Amino acid sequence: MNNSIVISTPPHLKSRRTTRGIMLDVVIALLPAAIAGIVFFGWKALVIELVSVASAVAAEFVYFFIYNGGFKNKCKNALDVCKKWVAQFDLTSIVTGLILALILPSTVNWYEVLIGAVFAIVIVKMLFGGTGRNLVNPAAAGRVMMFLSFALTTYVAANIEPILLESQLFTGATHLSGYLLQGQTGAKIEWLDLFIGTGVAGCIGETCKLALLVGYLYLVVRKVIKWWQPLLYIVLSAFLSVCLAATAEGASFDISLMIDYALSGGLMFGAIFMATDYVTSPKGVYGQIVYYVALAVLTSLLRFYTKIEVVSFVILLMNLVVPLIDTYIVRKPFGYKREKKQKEDK
Repeated sequence: MNNSIVISTPPHLKSRRTTRGIMLDVVIALLPAAIAGIVFFGWKALVIELVSVASAVAAEFVYFFIYNGGFKNKCKNALDVCKKWVAQFDLTSIVTGLILALILPSTVNWYEVLIGAVFAIVIVKMLFGGTGRNLVNPAAAGRVMMFLSFALTTYVAANIEPILLESQLFTGATHLSGYLLQGQTGAKIEWLDLFIGTGVAGCIGETCKLALLVGYLYLVVRKVIKWWQPLLYIVLSAFLSVCLAATAEGASFDISLMIDYALSGGLMFGAIFMATDYVTSPKGVYGQIVYYVALAVLTSLLRFYTKIEVVSFVILLMNLVVPLIDTYIVRKPFGYKREKKQKEDK
């Protein structure tokens, strides 16, 4: 009776890939963007990243400790609960905290980051049952909550020089919300600067697209994500944005603006690290195609009509639709093989 039997739903596969291993790959893929954010935005970015990750991990530990009776019987079981938490720790809270930090501007206050990380872990993840049971992406939900609560609308331009001379830093609208969406003149940034991140106002981990590309290639090589998933979202969203921009009064269809739309805002970051989340995205291939197409359509439409960055909002919205997609677009059963039709003998 002391040996417990674990019953799980099929299929039963034996694989070396574990949740902890996959999350470690995601952390490694996020490191180039995290380092680039520190290089461009200075020590404030480092503080935000550390506070966010530490708050997320601490929030998960405290919730687990309380839920598993760590304070009962005068904390007699505290050590056993701590060992149990270490054994089940799968790095998901580190991923959530790091993603949340990278989609925040460097002007955010540390206590706002702490509140956002705790909200993402406790409210969005743990209250729904923990890893694999959350309905929406915790980092996206935390970002949206912070945007609505603290009005995160001030961004600092990413530049290597201002790190040495902080007085040169300036704040204002991002390239996306300024030049592309509001139609401001004289604010266009060169494609190379958009790709590298120099002189681009934005969030900590979203400005350097070179770092995001490195992370994307790593995840594809490690087979954590499929190569076409982020590309479908990014390319289709950029194309639809160009089409919508051409409908404005006095505007013309300029296909070259696709690059500006693709490299501006948080589209690349969201497509690579947030929309591809296993838990909150469809399971079947056809469902995934519908999911990424819907993401692209909603992102381009809401960007055009709201004139702000909406990637986190759209991902959060589509996460709620995923159960519906999985219900009506049923994936092929595991191990299923289509029977070949036998040719009739003449």
